[in-house]
Amino acid sequence: MEKQIFAVNLIDGSGADIYSKFDSEWALLTAGTIEKFNSMTISWGGVGTLWGKPVVTAYVRTSRYTHEFMDDNEYFTVSFYKEDMKRILGVFGSKSGRDIDKMHYDGLTAKEVDGSVSFEEAEVTLVCRKLFMQQLAVENMTPEVRNAFYSGDAPHDMYIGEIVKVL
Repeated sequence: MEKQIFAVNLIDGSGADIYSKFDSEWALLTAGTIEKFNSMTISWGGVGTLWGKPVVTAYVRTSRYTHEFMDDNEYFTVSFYKEDMKRILGVFGSKSGRDIDKMHYDGLTAKEVDGSVSFEEAEVTLVCRKLFMQQLAVENMTPEVRNAFYSGDAPHDMYIGEIVKVL
């Protein structure tokens, strides 16, 4: 993949850049196969360069159902959607795949993409090959961060994936 193509494809039609999409517009992180997968809404993450490769970094609490799929699969996707999809993304961020069937959720059409899954309705999908995973060490965090985000809640694992395709 040429870096020029990568940079051009990361800008959506409105001119907004992909970096702001995580925080303000959210994204769906999906892992698994078309036969069995799970998705969750993420707002923590980033795009950058590491080890000479374009990468995505995503954070998943160890208690989340998607965590199992991230651990068990080599590929995952991060997909971005238009503003009118925020209601659905809200459901995917608040309901567990253990409790509802996200594979057939109304408003999204799952599709197989290069060893993982995304949705027809996505504006942009980053297909990623998992390169690294590590649990964030709560004891290494400042008390401010530890108290705000981890008081009585499961820690996050950090996943770094090489972006192998932009759809």
